[in-house]
Amino acid sequence: MTNGPVIALKDVHLALGEGAGRVHILKGIDLDIQPGTSVGLVGPSGSGKSTLLMVMAGLERADTGSVKVAGSDLGPLSEDQLAQFRGRNVGIIFQSFHLVPNMTALENVAVPLELAGDGQAFDKARQELDAVGLGHRLHHYPAQMSGGEQQRVAVARALVVRPEILIADEPTGNLDDETGAQIVDLMFSAQKERRTTLVLVTHDPALAERCDRVIRVRSGEVDERTSKPAAAGNRTAQEANTGASA
Repeated sequence: MTNGPVIALKDVHLALGEGAGRVHILKGIDLDIQPGTSVGLVGPSGSGKSTLLMVMAGLERADTGSVKVAGSDLGPLSEDQLAQFRGRNVGIIFQSFHLVPNMTALENVAVPLELAGDGQAFDKARQELDAVGLGHRLHHYPAQMSGGEQQRVAVARALVVRPEILIADEPTGNLDDETGAQIVDLMFSAQKERRTTLVLVTHDPALAERCDRVIRVRSGEVDERTSKPAAAGNRTAQEANTGASA
């Protein structure tokens, strides 16, 4: 596990678009996240929270500033190097599942391990699907599964590489309340059992409150941060004294 912050952003700026349509999305973000903690990113639509999440995952590049994740400075890395970095260190869960439609559940989960050259990819994928309660759906395609089952496959795919960081962007957004609650329980159980760092974007206040920290993003800046006393056992003294500023 990384010593010090597992995610460290310093004066991060990012603009998207071209010419007159270019919009300044992130505006001088400073943020440290400690290993093994859970963090909820909340804020109005268009505030920049999903973009911030994608910067942490190496899916968006900051224009300026420093982005260090799991001990690596993402700035100098090529696209191929970023892909390799994500494959080793970051599991990602999207709102829309993002499963490959012509692959079975087993094949979808095995993909990141296959890309990494792991000879046990399918055995590990099978174990991960068993862990999320889908051992009986290994050979079903996404179209043959419910939304909740598809998201369980996505969770298994994110976890199969044993990532140091688990990132989730509105993971319950396309699910009913009961199914969403099951997915949330699954994520938090995995996070605690594996001591993974969990960072998630959500509009659901109840989901955010389950996290050790809640970080509010407004107009591309960190507006405020709360750290619940109940999470003190998961936080270091360093985290208690450092946080997010805009």
